[in-house]
This record gives sequence, structure tokens and C-alpha cells, in this order.
Amino acid sequence: MRRLHESRLLNMNRLTKLFDKPQIVFRYIKGEFKRSLFMYGSQFINTVNGAMALTQVSSNKCCDGYQKVFEHDSSELKCKMKFGIYLPPKAESSKCPVLYWLSEQNFITKAGAQQAASENGIIIVAPDTSPRGCNIEGEEESWDFGTGAGFYVNATQEPWKTNYRMYAYVTEELPRLINSNFPADPEKMSIFGHSMGGPRSSHFLCQRLHLSVTLFNLYDATVLAESYSGPELDILIDQGRDDQFLSSSQLLPDNLIAACSKKKIPVVFRLQQGYDHSYYFIFSFINDHIKHHAKYLNA
Repeated sequence: MRRLHESRLLNMNRLTKLFDKPQIVFRYIKGEFKRSLFMYGSQFINTVNGAMALTQVSSNKCCDGYQKVFEHDSSELKCKMKFGIYLPPKAESSKCPVLYWLSEQNFITKAGAQQAASENGIIIVAPDTSPRGCNIEGEEESWDFGTGAGFYVNATQEPWKTNYRMYAYVTEELPRLINSNFPADPEKMSIFGHSMGGPRSSHFLCQRLHLSVTLFNLYDATVLAESYSGPELDILIDQGRDDQFLSSSQLLPDNLIAACSKKKIPVVFRLQQGYDHSYYFIFSFINDHIKHHAKYLNA
């Protein structure tokens, strides 16, 4: 896991019970909303001020906030996509910083991140890991390539390039969607992840997608660190010592640490004895990472 710090809104939590919030109705009558609000059972579809339509799939109260899942039609991926979003209690009254999680959506039920997010007033967004239902030949053949494993890159070759644009989705479309529909502070965003959401994909993807080294350098964390010249970073990495991907040399944290050291990029690397690649590992250290981000997001 790592942090790369970077530095109108409709409260969906409030709008799910529109009749309990008459001020929203009054604003609508006064013409502040250019379009309309639709309620259908437990689902909410937002078409206010031209914002992209969202359908609420689920909502559960958690740690005094709400863990929700929404579905929408993605313009980048040309399919329906789901994302999880945790709205802390602070989101009821003010904008909150946003922390994006890159890895599978099981995160929202297995990682136990909501408590720390609630305490620090941080929205956590967990997108899916790939397009779904695109009916591309071969996308269902392997657990680590295709459906469920989009590797957050923009594909450049057929038949993948139309749908597999996860880099553009995560860095452009999804933040616009979050900033337009939730009480998110667009000036305070951060990112962390695990497994495919980290740097382990380099060697694997070059083989599977026949990417040139030059092209893949756009996505390789180690190469990017070697040429980094932007704002100051502060990176925290936890690595399980018994991680099967570490022992098989698919994870190469030493390369990243060396690149960061060469560029004098602050990085704390913690090799955790006895831990593997599972959610037991994530659950054990997720609070440390949320607090790491909160130092900057709440500054």
C-alpha cells in the first residue's frame, strides 16, 4: 500500500430521504436545481445540473456513517460500473477529503476501514477492478487477466482498447463523478491500494499485453519514481513477508525503494513477518494507512 498525495455537491445520504429534508424541496422549487430528482424505492437516480446518473445499489449504516454502493454507465469503459463509497458522519454537514482505494471491492466488507475513515472524516471510494460484461473473447479465461483484473491501464490494442481504459476511468471519470454527486473536497484527494492496485503488475502485463518497455513506463511505479520531479511525496508501504507473490518475484519492493532513495523521496517500508497477501494482512494495517493519509488530507 502507498500514498501518493495530491494536492453543487449533493449529499446522497440526505437525499435518500428527501421528504425529511424540506430545504432540498424549497431549493428545487426556487429553481436552484436545473433538472429533477427521481426517487424509486431505495434507489436514487441523480440527474441534477447535468450530473451523471447514479443508481444506489445498497446502503448500510456503519461507524455512524454510511457504506453505500452505486452503479452508473461509464463513458470511458462503455459498460455499467459499480463503486463503493463510505460517507463519514462529517459528510452530513461539510465537504470531506477523498481517499481512493485501488484493489477489489471486497475491501468494503473485509478491510474494516470504515472506523478510521469515520474518526478522521474521510470519504473512501472503492471502484471495481475492471470493466464488466464486455463480452470480449478471452476476458473470462484467467483470474489475473481480463474481467476482475484490468490493471488500471489504458489498453492500446484490439479487442481491449474500447473498454479497458481503467487508468482514464480512475483518474478522470470517477473523480468527476464523485466530486459532482457527493460532499467531496476536490482539492484534497489521495490514493492507496493493494496487489493489483500496487506496482506488481509490471512484468506480468508486459508479457500478457505485449507492451513495450517504453509504453509500460507510463504505469510502472519504479520507473516513475526514478524520473519524479513533482511535489514532495511521503510514501508508506507494508509488505507481508509470507506473501506468495513476493516469494515468486512478482512483487519487487526493493526496486521501488532503491528508486525512491536515489531521488530522495521519503518512503517508509515495513516488512511484516508472518503476513501473506490476504485481507487478514490488509485488515491488520489499514488503520495505519488511513491515518497516514489523514495527516495531509486534514492539514
